[in-house]
Amino acid sequence: MDLHLKGKNAVVLGGTRGIGRAIADTLAQEGANVAVCARNADQVKDAVAALKGKGVKATGASVDITDGAGLKAWIESAGQELGGIDILVSNAGAMAQGPDPASWESNFKLDVLGAVNAFDAARPFLEKAAEANGDAAFVIIASVSAAESDNASSYGPIKAALIHYAKGLARQHAKRNLRTNVVSPGMVYFEGGIWNMVEKGNPDFFKQAVARNPTGRCATPQDIANAAVFLASPASSYTTGINMLVDGAISRRVNF
Repeated sequence: MDLHLKGKNAVVLGGTRGIGRAIADTLAQEGANVAVCARNADQVKDAVAALKGKGVKATGASVDITDGAGLKAWIESAGQELGGIDILVSNAGAMAQGPDPASWESNFKLDVLGAVNAFDAARPFLEKAAEANGDAAFVIIASVSAAESDNASSYGPIKAALIHYAKGLARQHAKRNLRTNVVSPGMVYFEGGIWNMVEKGNPDFFKQAVARNPTGRCATPQDIANAAVFLASPASSYTTGINMLVDGAISRRVNF
């Protein structure tokens, strides 16, 4: 299936490892030019080199996403360097799990304000792309934890806020052909990721968690990237305002 991404320009927040890296790689494989940011400068350098190796234009920088002014400046610079922005992906997350004020603040600053500031900066580019080509997309990576709760953690409610924000953007900008969608993963396993660390630190709990999933496995970053890139592409041009669960059916709720 041709996703019509060749020559498109994409910006991916948190694009150097795990889900974000898989999204960046998949976009590049489909022919899109890609800009990535993350905190670790060496990881950014490696990611940019690998993306360029796929034959597309690529750029990146070490960016503190909680620095709103710095993030906006980088997105504007990336848009100018790429020659526009057709796709924005907000993937970075603080991953704080506690109920304490510090965890709430950490998740809010990175996950929510990061997405808000990124969209505000990319919006002029996205609107221009939508007007010129009939489609532009903002994709947010949230979590199935938005709809699942075992305790009063800050993590799930913050992800729920992102889903609510996305729906508002989708309705607000639908007439401009600027789409916003969410992908909500379940357990995602990769080297150095949260579930890899759980496996090493508490193998019995890890086995129990995996066993709860009807598929009997964790997702790979590529599983999530496939969904995100489809939603970001013109092949999905009539889809906006959805929250796509990619969780192996671990959640019990029915989406209407």
